[in-house]
Amino acid sequence: MGRTRDGGSRRSSSGVVVSASAVFGEGESVSLARGLVRGFLRDVQGEHGLPVSERVWDTVQLVVSELVTNARRHAPGACLLTLEVRGGAVEVSVWDGDPTPPTILPHDPDRLGRHGLEIVMALCRSFAVHRETVGKRISACVVLADDPGGHVAGRRP
Repeated sequence: MGRTRDGGSRRSSSGVVVSASAVFGEGESVSLARGLVRGFLRDVQGEHGLPVSERVWDTVQLVVSELVTNARRHAPGACLLTLEVRGGAVEVSVWDGDPTPPTILPHDPDRLGRHGLEIVMALCRSFAVHRETVGKRISACVVLADDPGGHVAGRRP
């Protein structure tokens, strides 16, 4: 099971409203990471009173699934998932021990598979790959606000 480093929520002077992180070891299911997302978003709503739309629930879970799956599939050892709410958006960050940046393939509707990062980049306000002293960190940002069409942010239990 994923070991939580900072599974709780917090407010800080740095502008982070809510944060959570967990380490996922080899053989652990990506569903554990999605579970962390659901608990995190419940805290964002319930404890911090920030609206989280259905779109955000689904998008953040999908982004986390793709990034953690890639880290588990392509890098040795554990990976670290961090979720933060900052500046009206959920920042998803996944660190792994492999310094090799991912190959981001161009759009190709005829290609079978390997569309994960393409999907993440299309859904997120920002996407970046950062080289670290050890390994790399991939981050993506999902805006909390609902679309301009006026849909009201919902609540999930």
